Amino acid sequence: MSFRLRVLALLALIALTATGATAWLTLRQAASQARDSVTAGRQDVARITGALQTYGLEHGTWDGVAPTVRRLAADTGQRIRVSTETDVLLADSDALAGRTPRPAGGQPPVLVDPRPRLRLPETSVPLASVKRTVTAIADYRSAVTYAACLTRAGARITARTGRTGIPRITADRDRAQCVRPDPGADTRAGEDHAAVSRCSGEQRLTACLQRVFNERTAALAPPRLQVGLGFRGEAPAGLAAAPTVAVASGVALVAVLGALLLSRAVLRPVRALTSAARDLGEGELERRVPVSGRDEMAELGRTFNRMARSLQAAEERQRRLTADIAHELRTPLANLRGYLEALRDGVVEPTPELLDSLHEEAMLQQRIVDDLQDLALAEAGALTYHRAVVDLGELLETSRTAHLAQAETAGVTLRTEAPRPVRVHADADRLRQVVGNLVGNALRATAPGGTVTLSAERRDGTAVLRVRDTGTGIPAEQLPHLFDRFWRADAARGRTTGGSGLGLAIARQIITDHDGTIEATSRPGTGTTFTVTLDAVE
Repeated sequence: MSFRLRVLALLALIALTATGATAWLTLRQAASQARDSVTAGRQDVARITGALQTYGLEHGTWDGVAPTVRRLAADTGQRIRVSTETDVLLADSDALAGRTPRPAGGQPPVLVDPRPRLRLPETSVPLASVKRTVTAIADYRSAVTYAACLTRAGARITARTGRTGIPRITADRDRAQCVRPDPGADTRAGEDHAAVSRCSGEQRLTACLQRVFNERTAALAPPRLQVGLGFRGEAPAGLAAAPTVAVASGVALVAVLGALLLSRAVLRPVRALTSAARDLGEGELERRVPVSGRDEMAELGRTFNRMARSLQAAEERQRRLTADIAHELRTPLANLRGYLEALRDGVVEPTPELLDSLHEEAMLQQRIVDDLQDLALAEAGALTYHRAVVDLGELLETSRTAHLAQAETAGVTLRTEAPRPVRVHADADRLRQVVGNLVGNALRATAPGGTVTLSAERRDGTAVLRVRDTGTGIPAEQLPHLFDRFWRADAARGRTTGGSGLGLAIARQIITDHDGTIEATSRPGTGTTFTVTLDAVE
């Protein structure tokens, strides 16, 4: 996978992970808080309705309920509005707190019935339950009347529920105006007994008795309440800040860790390249960077290593060239110096033969210097070319004529093969220099009786020039070095017999400047063929 795709995939993974984690944690937190809110709401409702029902059961009236409503609102944080079923307002926590009552909320009011639930034994016979119910009605009438009176008198009341669920009322002190009624003196006992007796045939005896109880005590019991909680437009409970901050911090931490991993993956090869480039600039040309993978950073590392190898090879060629030049010039210059000192000291006579030999040696040094200058100009792109349409057949014939005497002296047959005109757009003098170098090398490598053939042909829009000899040939392992400076196929050849060692390097640069190619093929004992290809013209 490419480096760009890996970066995108990592960023997408971080974004998706962060988004998913945020969504999951937020939903989980919201669901948890919603459950907690519902549970707390139910608990508040149960607490409020339970407290109000207990108040009505103990006091037998709703008088004085306001302090209880105020306390419940403070404890639960709810807005509480208490009214009867006929919408007679009994207490409002907003008004009790000294502020303008807010509109009632959209939630339906909760009903609170202060009348007790009868406790009748499950195993009792219908007649016993009927008698207990009649007694419970009379007891409740007595208790509720007494409790209401005590409440209005300001007494502190304590209620304890009896066997049948009817409260037994006691006060911290008796009030003269509150006389406890005698349940047995109730003149309505006969009516109560008749009403309760109608439930004897009912299958759901307990429910029937409770209903009759409620009907017979409705006139004295406190009215049922409608308890409204909340207010209209009340904002729902928001998410707690601490868990939200924790979620955001966790997501930010994941994003930072992902960014650190990404930066580490990016900067590790960058730091390696920076260090290697610094070392390379300080002269450590053997410095390389480790490369693995096939992404853009790996390709950058391979490119850097190729550049380092090229610089190292160029430096090595430069050093080798300097050493080769020094080697090529040292021996002939030492010879010239020795002969000149001998002539100065009178040790050697200045004969014409000696002077001709010294002149020839000086000319060889001049030729090396000229070749070096041509090669430097060619490699720098500063060599001047005068291009024109050139017929390769005529150029080969001219070269054959120029080297014919050398070929005859060596006993080598020199011939040309150009059956049809082959024309190129090139510098004729520079091409003759190339061909002359190739022919000279071929003649030196060919034994007497051999043949050197110069040929030119046109093939698919390309001009192909060949110089083929039947000489000793070149080993395959030496072919890659043919065009190196000062390289000679035969180490035994000296400067006199083997040339300056720069001719092929100059020839390759000239052909390259003409947008052509030059290559060599050889087989030891059979001969060597140099092939030059150039763009042909009509």
